[in-house]
Amino acid sequence: MDAMVNRRRNGFTLIELMITVAVVAILTAIAYPAYTQFIIRSKRSAAQAQMMDIASRQQQYLIANRAYADATALANSGYSLPADVAANYSLSLTLSTSGMPTYTLTFTPSGRQASDGNLTLTSEGVKSPANKW
Repeated sequence: MDAMVNRRRNGFTLIELMITVAVVAILTAIAYPAYTQFIIRSKRSAAQAQMMDIASRQQQYLIANRAYADATALANSGYSLPADVAANYSLSLTLSTSGMPTYTLTFTPSGRQASDGNLTLTSEGVKSPANKW
């Protein structure tokens, strides 16, 4: 009988494993939504940087040509969306045809980024939605 009492226990009990799994599940449930929001915000920031680059190119084009570039002229000037932005957003460029030249630049999200909503920048510098800039 003494031999059984002095025996050392090795390994984990089922209760210990279940507690460990529960703790990991709780941490994952808290961390994953924060992580996905971080990824969405970082992709949005990359898109916004590209929008500002396009706005700068549009101003240069306006000075040289007295009109803003359409999508074709922008592509012919050597501009294309970087692959990481193009994978998450599509570009739409609308030019005004009456009065002073203006443009509206819209990035429409796709895939997992779709829940973020459109980003818009005008030639006057109006950015919408304001809470995402």
